[in-house]
Amino acid sequence: MRYLFIALLSISLFSCNNSSTHTEKPRVAIAGLAIESSTFSPARSTAESFKARIGEDVFNYYPFLSEDSENRARANWFPTLRGHAIPGGMVTREAYDSLVNLTLEMLRENLPYDGLFFDIHGAMSVEGLDDPEGDFIIKVREVVGDETLISTSMDLHGNVSKRLAENTDLITCYRMAPHEDALESKQRALENLLDRLESGKGKPAYKAWIPVPILLPGEKTSTRIEPGKSLYAKVDPETKKEGVIDAAIWIGYAWADEPRNHAVVMVTGDDETTVKESAEFLAQSFWDVRHEFDFVAPVAYLDESLEMALNSEKKPFVISDMGDNPTAGGAGDVTWTLNELLQRPEFQSESGPELIYASIPGPDLIAKAKVAEIGTIIEGSVGAMVDDRFAPPLLLKGKLLALKEGDPDAKTEAVIQVGSIKVIVSEKRKPYHHEKDFTDLGLEPRRTDILVVKIGYLVPELYDLRGDWIMALTPGGVDQDLERLGHKRIIRPMYPLDKDMEDPDLSVRWISSEN
Repeated sequence: MRYLFIALLSISLFSCNNSSTHTEKPRVAIAGLAIESSTFSPARSTAESFKARIGEDVFNYYPFLSEDSENRARANWFPTLRGHAIPGGMVTREAYDSLVNLTLEMLRENLPYDGLFFDIHGAMSVEGLDDPEGDFIIKVREVVGDETLISTSMDLHGNVSKRLAENTDLITCYRMAPHEDALESKQRALENLLDRLESGKGKPAYKAWIPVPILLPGEKTSTRIEPGKSLYAKVDPETKKEGVIDAAIWIGYAWADEPRNHAVVMVTGDDETTVKESAEFLAQSFWDVRHEFDFVAPVAYLDESLEMALNSEKKPFVISDMGDNPTAGGAGDVTWTLNELLQRPEFQSESGPELIYASIPGPDLIAKAKVAEIGTIIEGSVGAMVDDRFAPPLLLKGKLLALKEGDPDAKTEAVIQVGSIKVIVSEKRKPYHHEKDFTDLGLEPRRTDILVVKIGYLVPELYDLRGDWIMALTPGGVDQDLERLGHKRIIRPMYPLDKDMEDPDLSVRWISSEN
């Protein structure tokens, strides 16, 4: 009887423990730093650039984690630090260390964790440090331990080094460029994590990683057009296969010169054969269409672009000033294009074709605008405070049309009219992506003749309002002519820099945990 009682007690205790395992919510932390930073730009990004959310404020970034959401109720959450910066130059080492160390301190406060949602971009460059995201996740692992399940969400223009792949368990990235599915992808990464924790399946049995020696700019790989559209359409069906958790194709980031900068395919799952087949299928599909990638819109040098715009009956004619695109990592203050525009005879008179230029930072002119009356003539220096390699600062003199304070990025904005050109001058650099960015300044982008914006491919709002569009090959830290940039540290051969390279080995590399 005594042995029977012990046996029954053991079964009872096992049942209680097993039941507890299924009813207790998992403990899940959130952390991440996101920036796209060009090593070809003299600009530097600081800790302030990341506009870091701390603690409970992190939830405000994710609609799928709102207080009344289903996902919020599925776990006990421990948000630490999540920073997101406008693309720019390399991150200073001081900024990186301070943000990472604060994240690690906050993670230590609530150990242990069952899972961690690691929300990054994947194209952060840091002074004196190769592969910052790989370094970051290793430091996180040292704090949370090997058992914590880490799910990583990334931009498709990020880079997946081998050590990043080794130290994450689940990983995914956007499937659209422009990134209209950004929040959807982050939600998928989070829910994959929760599903694996709740089911008890934990870490995937297999992680397939295939480096693909292709390095292309985002302006050639948009999923709006072929072959990007069809290539990325192949991803989701692979994730529906039994034994596959997720699959992803990374284009990589073209404007940094590091060994990790190249395309990658990764597939995670529990069935070895299916994971292998899916990864190799996607990698080969990418390689097979490498010759078909072209710019998402017509491309020309600035003079030709302006002639097209001036002769077009479609308004507004949008010109992308691509070389200094702040949303790709440009300094945002190169004055070369604006200088060329101001010298054109067509725009010398107020009665000439209206051209809106967005934008150029100029704190000196902004200071003068703040004490001037609307309609008066003011003069001040703008641009080339960071990147003066292509043109010097401009002394801009014109009529003050508008002044607006309080923008979270630009701080203060002014519209200065010089001839028929209306220049948006900002206290700090800002990308102009939304119609409201213009209308709030009294400008009407839909009715202007020409709209010149520091951008690459157009974001949805600008794309929808365009009459016609061309992308101008202009100089800057994110020059679209990659051969002019002069990569020295990427792994060669690399398509299209080595156009006649032999077919690479696209067989699967199995990735296991570093530990």
